[in-house]
Amino acid sequence: MDIQTIKERIALVEGKREYLLSLLEQPNLGTLRVDVNQALEEMDDLIDEFRRTFPQTGSN
Repeated sequence: MDIQTIKERIALVEGKREYLLSLLEQPNLGTLRVDVNQALEEMDDLIDEFRRTFPQTGSN
């Protein structure tokens, strides 16, 4: 897998993260709130690890 493919997949994950954040605003989420929070934490860890491994440069 090349770096461009990885960047594209991380961009998809970041987009889904925004969706999860919007779910947290739903008042009727109930116990799924725990799962959404866990997913957000794991996504944040993944994104942080990616950024540490492949620091952003001037050319994406």
